[in-house]
Amino acid sequence: MIVYLTLALCTVLLGYSIEKQSKLKNEAVLHTRGALYGAGISRRMLWNSISMGIIFTMLFVVSALRINVGNDYAKYVEFMHLAWAKQVVPTEWGFNTLTCLVYDLFGFENYLVVFAIFAFFTVLFFLLAMWQQSEDFKWTFFMFMMLGYYFQSISTVRYYLALAIALYSIRFVIDRDWPRFALCILVGSLFHKSLLVVLVLYVLAQLPWKKWMLGVAGIVCLSFVLLKEQYLKLAVILYPSYEDTEYVTEGTATNIDWSAVDSFGGLLRALKTWTVGNINIFRCFAVLLLALWLYKKVVKGNRRNLFYFYSNLMALAIYVFCTFIPFVSRIGFYLTITHILFVPALIKGIEDDRKRHIVKAFVIIACILYFIMYMRGAGNDGIRILPYETFLFHDMPPILSETGYQ
Repeated sequence: MIVYLTLALCTVLLGYSIEKQSKLKNEAVLHTRGALYGAGISRRMLWNSISMGIIFTMLFVVSALRINVGNDYAKYVEFMHLAWAKQVVPTEWGFNTLTCLVYDLFGFENYLVVFAIFAFFTVLFFLLAMWQQSEDFKWTFFMFMMLGYYFQSISTVRYYLALAIALYSIRFVIDRDWPRFALCILVGSLFHKSLLVVLVLYVLAQLPWKKWMLGVAGIVCLSFVLLKEQYLKLAVILYPSYEDTEYVTEGTATNIDWSAVDSFGGLLRALKTWTVGNINIFRCFAVLLLALWLYKKVVKGNRRNLFYFYSNLMALAIYVFCTFIPFVSRIGFYLTITHILFVPALIKGIEDDRKRHIVKAFVIIACILYFIMYMRGAGNDGIRILPYETFLFHDMPPILSETGYQ
């Protein structure tokens, strides 16, 4: 765990030192103090670039050097082996093709390079998206690390590459650059087909919603309650690999036994009994309350913030009404990833210094609590990013194809 804690601390501190400046402000700085002679950049811009480079390198190296770390690592090594042997595998064309190209290039099953390529582009798209779209990078990056997005990318490789691409593609949705948005999503779906869902969700989130449209959405949500079995059958048709598995009941909620909460440690143990869906309901509801409080000043009339607002609202509806769908969390994450952009924008819009500091304190406490909870379960099945092992000192255990066991 020391590797992850050190990584989180160092990158968050570096992220806190980064300060974005507007183009006009940068131009003004170049003509005053801080300009580098003949270079055309200020000391601030240079420090930002160096810090971003160090953050990228640290995140990439920790991810790329791992071996047998992550819930799906051994499974992916098996899929890569079968794909190279021209066997049928459940992974997408992009994943299989990339694997075959790397294996053919090196002449052996070099799965380490495949994982490194995924790590490179996942970190790259996340950082590009946060830098280009966040109104306060240091807050966005803090939430990104504390809410486990980076660490979960070590566990769920293909999906988090798709999630990073989804976050990056939001810039095209806001600008209504539909050809680039569609191209971005279609390319990303070659590595995880669930990404295709944002072609609908993100388009819906940017619509100028009217009251009657919200009413229709309410009826659709109600239909999920009344027609649960029919929707579940449809979900299994779309994702046949979930049929007759325990994932079909994944959304069942577990309530907290508040009577057992008698200390801070007791609170953490109690919160661990919550499912991912319940935690996300709480998170979406908290963001909704903050957004409603600042709606007139920060959200209304702002196309970007309205997109985040409706993304959060749709995510809340999905987590409340669709918990019985096996892959609901994957759909919801495409919407809740906007929190790392939306919350900093809302905080920035609070004019009263005292209120702004109070909200910041709540966000910090909530994010750190989530990080502690996540790390306490980081070695459990479903995450399994602990213990951290690197191919520099450890070997990969035999996969199914090598042992002959099923």
